[in-house]
Amino acid sequence: MIFKMINTIEQFGRNAGKVWETLNEKGSLSESELTETTSLRPYEFHIAVGWLAKENKIRKDGDYYHLDETNLNIKIGESAGKIWKVLNLEGENDILKISKLTKIEERDIYLAIGWLAREHKIQLNMGEQQHKIKSILSTSH
Repeated sequence: MIFKMINTIEQFGRNAGKVWETLNEKGSLSESELTETTSLRPYEFHIAVGWLAKENKIRKDGDYYHLDETNLNIKIGESAGKIWKVLNLEGENDILKISKLTKIEERDIYLAIGWLAREHKIQLNMGEQQHKIKSILSTSH
């Protein structure tokens, strides 16, 4: 299977920017409204939310997201820590295996991927049927 490397800083940052701009323009929106308005796939949306949570820019109240100091950092940060440990022990892994090893739901893994990508700690490889992530060393933080 051929994997395409995605530049996490550029692509995930752009997607986070789309979510931020949409919320800034329209106010509170649900996940379905945001994915429809931004044309992001659900996993791309969750990565963008994780990125914005790391930047302390997005809040979720009930079913709605809006721009404010985040209330998502504890859950996403804990998931990110577990995933980071697995990647450092196991190396590159696919999302399903990481989910089994960490007992974290797939949606929450994508939130944590956004968080870790914002920290310049991971790279995501996209395949036709699976996503693989690996840790990377960053020269800047």
